[in-house]
Amino acid sequence: MAEEATKTPVASGAKPKTEAPGNEGKKEHELFEQRLASAQKWRDLGANPFGNGFRPEHLAADILVKHVDSKPEDLEKAPPTFSVAGRVVGWRSFGKAGFAHVQDRTGAIQVHLKKDALGDTYELVKQLDLGDFVGIVGTLFRSKTGELTLSATKYVPLTKTLRPPPGKFAKEGGDAAAWAESQAMADTEQRYRQRYLDMLANPAVRETFKKRIKLVQFIRRFLDDRGYLEVETPMMHGLVSGAAARPFKTHHNALDMQLFLRIAPELHLKRLVVGGFDRVYEINRNFRNEGISTRHNPEFTMLEFYEAYATYEDLMNLTEEMLSEAAKHVCGSSKLQFGENTLDFAKGWRRLPMWQAVREKLGCPDEVQNDRDALLALALKTPASAPAELAKLNRGELIGALFEQHVEHTLIQPTFVTEFPVEISPLARRNDQNPNITDRFELFCNGWEIANAFSELNDPIDQKGRFEAQVEAKNRGQQETMDYDADYIRALEHGLPPTAGEGIGIDRLAMLFTNSPSIRDVILFPLLKPQGK
Repeated sequence: MAEEATKTPVASGAKPKTEAPGNEGKKEHELFEQRLASAQKWRDLGANPFGNGFRPEHLAADILVKHVDSKPEDLEKAPPTFSVAGRVVGWRSFGKAGFAHVQDRTGAIQVHLKKDALGDTYELVKQLDLGDFVGIVGTLFRSKTGELTLSATKYVPLTKTLRPPPGKFAKEGGDAAAWAESQAMADTEQRYRQRYLDMLANPAVRETFKKRIKLVQFIRRFLDDRGYLEVETPMMHGLVSGAAARPFKTHHNALDMQLFLRIAPELHLKRLVVGGFDRVYEINRNFRNEGISTRHNPEFTMLEFYEAYATYEDLMNLTEEMLSEAAKHVCGSSKLQFGENTLDFAKGWRRLPMWQAVREKLGCPDEVQNDRDALLALALKTPASAPAELAKLNRGELIGALFEQHVEHTLIQPTFVTEFPVEISPLARRNDQNPNITDRFELFCNGWEIANAFSELNDPIDQKGRFEAQVEAKNRGQQETMDYDADYIRALEHGLPPTAGEGIGIDRLAMLFTNSPSIRDVILFPLLKPQGK
């Protein structure tokens, strides 16, 4: 058997000069020029540095799994042949032979490249740089250290990378372990700006996004299996509707009209229920022109779904089932670790009325909930409060503010908060026993709002009054309000059956399922300021 490489990286092709500290830019330019020269050598040897046409027939992980128990002597007697392609993530050269690790979408496999087997093609191997894409046909054997390895009988250079891999130790050479260790990008902002490098350097990042994809796939199957139809509704709206939030504005030149990127698809989805689609859902982008934080990105993904002849209590049951099953499917357990907390998504979530939560936290008597002045006094006791802004709020809005100030961040385990004041629920149905509250819930976990749902308001007269109250709030200076939507009122006048609807923040849910502290960790290309600003 061929000797494997030592752990000392050996440069392939032209060796970069040693640069003094502070000359990183100069070094990067020199490496770029060296790789350009290497690409020209490919051409001189008859190979296209940006070629096509090689079709791999096997995947690295499949080969390794299939032959995990294969003995060296069995492989030597009848060595199976495989064809793979991928990026070179490790390369150790010994003149007339070398070991590479070639990584495809499933993992990496070691490849032995030697002049005796490849003949003149080995001149192309000499131009190999870390990060290049290659095609390999070879027979399987076990190296002296026992690693399953392909002995290349055919080597096809596919793509020459003109820039070295990311990381301060990006060099020509090194093994797969050194690649994973040395290429980790410490610059968080660079990771977000150049996600392709982040995923290339950090395998854990790829796993995070695979989990997110798996989560969305599960939700689709869950709803499809229950008779929901997936639909698409407009991304550009003529009105600000569906939620209380600030929109992005744009302009349509041909129609000479102002448009808004949607803040929620809610009113269009409920129009579909009016039209006879009793169960509908949409997973798509929303846009809100608000602050950026570890939990907020201006462009984000929401699931919204609506079911006729259901109540908000039905959706609590469905949500609990869906997310507890999703946790097991995506993470392997209903118990998830997030930071220092263990979150338990197993069924049996607490259901907590909003005023009860405020009363328990502040120790105030029940009658305070109907006394606006008393509620304002409680809200003003919080040091970070803005008196002028609080003074504009009505009774229900103050209860909501107190909840946000004192309770929201304490709800670590999955908790349904119910009985929202009507003043902060412009699209929710009033409770039959208490008209001051609505049949609504929000799901909180880790102190975050994850979902919002309610029995839909299908009374067009009541809805008209709620819209008018939103317009009045906007006139009082509140920016996060909805416009009056006359066409939606007309739709309700044609009849919306008893319906319950819900929105779930996919990004925040993905954060919980992947133990990611920032929303930017679960959005492939988050919005960032231009560099230098």
